[in-house]
Amino acid sequence: MSKEITSRALDYSQWYNDLVIKSELADYSAVRGCMVIKPYGYALWENMRDQLDKMFKETGHVNAYFPLLVPKSLFEAEEKNAEGFAKECAVVTHYRLKADPNRKGKLMVDPEAKLEEELVIRPTSEAIIWNTYKTWVQSYRDLPILINQWANVVRWEMRTRLFLRTAEFLWQEGHTAHATKDEAVEETIRMVNVYATFVENYMAVPVIIGVKSESERFAGAEDTYCIEALMQDGKALQAGTSHFLGQNFAKAFEVQYLNKENKQEYVWATSWGVSTRLIGALIMAHSDDEGLILPPRIAPLQVVIVPIYKGEESKEAIDKKANELVKALKAKGIRVKYDDSDHSRPGYKFAAYELKGVPVRLALGLRDLDQNVVEMARRDTKEKTTVSLDGLDTRIEILLEEIQQNLYQRALQFRNENIRKADTWDEFLDILDNKAGFISAHWDGTADTEEKIKDETKATIRCIPLDSAEEAGICILTGKPSSRRVLFARAY
Repeated sequence: MSKEITSRALDYSQWYNDLVIKSELADYSAVRGCMVIKPYGYALWENMRDQLDKMFKETGHVNAYFPLLVPKSLFEAEEKNAEGFAKECAVVTHYRLKADPNRKGKLMVDPEAKLEEELVIRPTSEAIIWNTYKTWVQSYRDLPILINQWANVVRWEMRTRLFLRTAEFLWQEGHTAHATKDEAVEETIRMVNVYATFVENYMAVPVIIGVKSESERFAGAEDTYCIEALMQDGKALQAGTSHFLGQNFAKAFEVQYLNKENKQEYVWATSWGVSTRLIGALIMAHSDDEGLILPPRIAPLQVVIVPIYKGEESKEAIDKKANELVKALKAKGIRVKYDDSDHSRPGYKFAAYELKGVPVRLALGLRDLDQNVVEMARRDTKEKTTVSLDGLDTRIEILLEEIQQNLYQRALQFRNENIRKADTWDEFLDILDNKAGFISAHWDGTADTEEKIKDETKATIRCIPLDSAEEAGICILTGKPSSRRVLFARAY
């Protein structure tokens, strides 16, 4: 394993790519724009997925699965949604290959196997799901429907980057149906808060909850709520979205219910999702030039024990103590590995686990056993201490929580130090070009101004924070009146 990683200061983008590949989270695929998620990366995703799944179920949701392929006519039913995703769609037109008569051993599409209707590979599942809900909903007794799906989607991106933007990615998508607007809005806000809780409490990444401008909304939504995080290079990353869809999809697919007064009404809808993009956020929020730094609550490995020995006799004594420690740590639910492999030296193992971001590393030698101590290193601060083996399992349990909180507080301090106010266009440009981060500024509320700012600076309105107070001011670009500040940033 080569540990050479480009420094963040030299080339942040290359640092990120190096880290994903060399820490063995993912690899490039034979399919352009797609990735292979390697076992270590998938273990990280599983920990994130399992915790989110538990949180969804605690809020009354259940899991289901819907087809990957969507008939084109269904996809077209909600016009705004279809238009918004049209350029990213991969489409299945044929169902069979046959031998190519002009090229021995090669295959060709069978022209006689053309589908009667083309099938869109889902970029999102509203169309297929709402066409299904039409058969599930007859009366108010059938509502609400609170369904989540863990799946893959395909969005044919032209410029891709591992985890952050790939043609195919893993995600979850919630799709709910409600009898009233108030219930649907409440659900939309509930789920964006679930995402915020997860990202802050488990990924140790602080977020800002807000609503998107009309231009940045999900295609087909009436409102899009989001959580925005700040990466170490000062760029923003949208970490999750929750959409109030109004009755748009219900009307497109004729999903109606008989209310308590025996009148037909259209249902109200939401959808919400997060994806493997969260792994990209995790990397860029915490990691350093030596490798990953993973929050203990979701790290695939929380503790690794490395023996230091010469000769089998000394190893036997170390093995005995190490295995006792492994048993004690596992009893506390701590994910631990004893790496007694003989194909690499301790120093190599130290570097490898540092690269992989394991929160706590223990080095145990024969001399340590004699003194009843162990060397303990924490990944977040690189601090090494010699501690007693007595009560070590409890000490590590406490330390893991300290690391979790330290990572969050460190990221929070960085985020807060990089939210700056701009009251003029010159101030806005100066912050963008020389400091980066979030910029709190007034905007006149028009899509035209928003587009001009984006074209001139590549900065977008990340969100209108939910906790922002009304404040009279003037737009940084046009000088027109504005009633509150919004958050701008360049983003991934």
